[in-house]
Amino acid sequence: MSTAKAPQGVDPMPAPQLADTERQTAAGKVLWHFTMSLDGFVAGPDHAMDWMTGFSFRAGLVEEYAATTGAVLGGRDGFDAYPDAGGIYGGAWQGPVFVLTHHPDDAPPATGVTFLNCDVAEAVRIGLEAAGGKNLEVLSPTIGRQLLERGLIDEIDLHIVPVLLGDGIRLFDNPGGVPVRLRLLNGHDHAAAVNVRCRPVGT
Repeated sequence: MSTAKAPQGVDPMPAPQLADTERQTAAGKVLWHFTMSLDGFVAGPDHAMDWMTGFSFRAGLVEEYAATTGAVLGGRDGFDAYPDAGGIYGGAWQGPVFVLTHHPDDAPPATGVTFLNCDVAEAVRIGLEAAGGKNLEVLSPTIGRQLLERGLIDEIDLHIVPVLLGDGIRLFDNPGGVPVRLRLLNGHDHAAAVNVRCRPVGT
């Protein structure tokens, strides 16, 4: 390891930092948004979310997304695991929630939740109309994948946390499919690799 110091009067080279995205805007976008583990899971087995503790996020992040989200679109599995729509963003957000399901008749009623049995494109149309110019946030890996295939996702917004789950529900599970190339919105190089360096806790 080098111990050389910068000459007096010359600032040392600043450590390179990962460029963050611009703050989220309410622009009528279809936004596929998740906190994700380093190995690509957005939920544990059976939609478990107890792993999402002990992490720090940018100050004001929850308020930022609560303010720019006009409506939420989710799937039946996620709703069955977490039927309380008032828990979205820890209760900081209130608004219309749409749950896309093939079996709306056996869904238990829930305040603020509308069950849809339609094509995903129609669900997006309904959700965007309800969002009133703000973003429609997609909180389902399965629905997000279908919308991506249809060209109906405007942005994918991920908060990658330093944990390896090894099992659970992946953001994008598409065996046999072709790679989907994305345009990185961090910084100026839209094809840049994002470097993440971690150590196991306790070492």
